[in-house]
Amino acid sequence: MEAALTLLSNPIALKMGLVLFAAVFSFAMAVLIIRRMRRSLTEDSVESQTPTSIEQLPLHTYHAVIQQLKQQKHELIAQQQAEQRRAKTSENVSAAILSNLSSGVVFFGPNGLVRQANQAAKAILAIASPAGMDAATLFREASLVDPPDGIPNRVAEAIHQVIQGGETLKRVEAYYRTPGGDSRVLDLNVSQVRASDAALLGAACLIDDRTQIAGIRRQIELRGELSAEMALALRNSLVSIAGYAQQLAQNRDPELAQQLASDIADEANHLDRTIGGFLAGKVSRNAAANGL
Repeated sequence: MEAALTLLSNPIALKMGLVLFAAVFSFAMAVLIIRRMRRSLTEDSVESQTPTSIEQLPLHTYHAVIQQLKQQKHELIAQQQAEQRRAKTSENVSAAILSNLSSGVVFFGPNGLVRQANQAAKAILAIASPAGMDAATLFREASLVDPPDGIPNRVAEAIHQVIQGGETLKRVEAYYRTPGGDSRVLDLNVSQVRASDAALLGAACLIDDRTQIAGIRRQIELRGELSAEMALALRNSLVSIAGYAQQLAQNRDPELAQQLASDIADEANHLDRTIGGFLAGKVSRNAAANGL
């Protein structure tokens, strides 16, 4: 006990004790600090690495989606360009077909106005630019020759009725007068035009000029009438000649026989004039038909 008190009272021993305590305390504090630093560095490392991995994944996905969208955009543009080329080709083919048709084609929109007309239609109707006209302006006073039941007599009204959902007009004949005053006989076919989804696009009017055919048909009818009249005249003349000849054969009076012979001659001359006039008219009609 006395030795311990002596040691504590010794300044050198006291200093050494304090140094040792300070060294142990410093070592302990250093160990704690190092552990805390390690723990802090570990947590910082984990925290720094975790957000990086989490952020890198959405960024990579974002770039992939952007690339896919760009590829789809290019494919869509390519498809649109292909569709436009096909539509343009189809439009050119349709225009070429319409322009080379001998029959006239006029297309009316749902509003009743002309949207398109080929060259043949312009020539038949004698109108240089029918686009934008309605049926009443285009056909004016044109009328159907023998309209079907329930179809108006006026061509414009019949076309308007087809556009509004009426029956299709098939091979109806119409009298038409051009702006220059020429009379023409037209053969018309009018029907609705619908899209693939059944939406109404308008009505197509197919026009053929039947003026020459109608003229030939009229000539045939006239020839038939003339032939009937000629046959009737021949029959009457032959009956008259036969009657005079029978009277002449049964009569012995010289004066009456001379009169009957004169009547027979007159009837024969009349018959000759009738046949001659018929043949002359036939020759002149043939010459006119041949352009002579």
